[in-house]
Amino acid sequence: MDDFLRKMGARILSRRKELGLTQEKAAEKAGLTVQTISSAERGIKALRPENIVRISEVLQVTPDYLLLGTEVHDSLGSLSDRIARLTPQQRYHLKQIVENYIAGISITE
Repeated sequence: MDDFLRKMGARILSRRKELGLTQEKAAEKAGLTVQTISSAERGIKALRPENIVRISEVLQVTPDYLLLGTEVHDSLGSLSDRIARLTPQQRYHLKQIVENYIAGISITE
C-alpha cells in the first residue's frame, strides 16, 4: 500500500471520527459512495481531485490538510518550498492530482 495514500486515508478517518460521522453519512454529505470513502480511508485507491475537495468540505478541513497533513494559508512561494521537500513519490502523486484537477476544470469551463 502506498504510504502517501495510507497517511491521507488516516487523516480522513481520524477527522471523520472527530466529527462523529459514519462513513455512510460522510459519503452522503459529499455526494460519494461509501465504497469511495472506505477505499480512501484504507489508502487503497487515489481520490480524484474533485472528490478530495468534496471530502475536505464535509470534514471541514482544507484539501491541503488531507493531502499534506498541514493547513496551508501562505503564499505560493511557501507552497513551492513545501513541494520541494516532498519525496519523489509524493511529488509524483501531487502532480497526478493537479493534472487531473486541471483537466477536470477545463472540461467544465
